[in-house]
Amino acid sequence: MAIILRDAEVRDEAVWRGLWAGYTAFYAATVPPDVTARTWARILDPASPMFCRLAELDGSVAGFSVNVLHEGTWSVAPVCYLEDLFVDPGRRGGGLGRRLIRDLVDLGRARGWATLYWHTRHDNPARRLYDEFVAADDFVRYRLTL
Repeated sequence: MAIILRDAEVRDEAVWRGLWAGYTAFYAATVPPDVTARTWARILDPASPMFCRLAELDGSVAGFSVNVLHEGTWSVAPVCYLEDLFVDPGRRGGGLGRRLIRDLVDLGRARGWATLYWHTRHDNPARRLYDEFVAADDFVRYRLTL
């Protein structure tokens, strides 16, 4: 199986939206259509710090990572936040999630990022994969909706 990792392009919108719907359903979340549209627009905007990497398996897009590159207070180099990671449930088990994370590690090293970080729910089965890269730390997230 040939796996290709690449940046999202205009032509990928429909397949990304399909995967995005699966991702939000996994988290039992509802994202308003205008927010989804704005997210896609930011992904495609070269001036935006948000970017999306796609994983193609045998010619079809089967997973994505949506990431935000930002400055930090503890380093001079940029920091990358892996905000969203999803692989089509029917294509799981073939290493796509691992390859998407490895892709960001490789990009970060090549581009001089200071760190790559992400968070997930404590009961997410994907934590077995995440633990292959780094152990979870002891930070607790606080989230105040404004």
